[in-house]
Amino acid sequence: MDAPPAPEFTRRLRARGLGRSYRRVRALQGVDLDVSAGESVALLGPNGSGKTTLLSILAGVGRRDEGTVEWTDHVARAVGWVPQHPAVYSRLTTRENLLLFAGLEGSVEPGARAGELLRTADLTEFADRRAGELSTGTLQRLNFAVALAGRPSVLLLDEPTGTVSPDQRRRLWEWLERMRADEGLALVFSTQSVDEASRHADRILVLAEGRPVFEGTSGDLLTAHGRPGDPSDDLAGSAFLRLIEATSRAAS
Repeated sequence: MDAPPAPEFTRRLRARGLGRSYRRVRALQGVDLDVSAGESVALLGPNGSGKTTLLSILAGVGRRDEGTVEWTDHVARAVGWVPQHPAVYSRLTTRENLLLFAGLEGSVEPGARAGELLRTADLTEFADRRAGELSTGTLQRLNFAVALAGRPSVLLLDEPTGTVSPDQRRRLWEWLERMRADEGLALVFSTQSVDEASRHADRILVLAEGRPVFEGTSGDLLTAHGRPGDPSDDLAGSAFLRLIEATSRAAS
């Protein structure tokens, strides 16, 4: 029996039929997505599959040619955007970056909000260090903190752990999972790691050549595309590759 739909009041955003073209190239077509409070959704797919294009449309920084994006009234456009490359000012200190973005997001007391973000992201010891002098992992934490300056209800992340070390990756995910649990923050993140998607997402949306080709849990992916007795240690990864290969053959 199918699970009943999530109550309307829990939904944060609803996207239908999203499409984007660059000249004659269809970068995205026919993508639907619902995201609810506290939920984590992984966008999985090879390079050029449309993950970043979809995230940029949801963030409002990319144009869509087709489709709609709707937000529930009480969280209208409350979105935080974490691009793959940190979007901070390298000559400003960590604190100055947070003050600036808190002010741009309309904070009544940007100083207090900056202090709160320094503590939340464990950046207090780096408060007076220029962003350009931070390590890769610490800079990514600042990138996250900037995205949280406007108190978003949905955080959009483009391959958030692709450039950080394993210990920093674990630290970032512990932080994100805590905010999901404590604040009901919803996450939509892109990744090329099936393991990361399986560990940290409630649901996976697989894109191939701009089109959605699978949506469900990692268990659903195994059921649909896994093979009994597969010798690989990475069963979910093997199922994902099998899905992509089948999609490529069907398109050729």
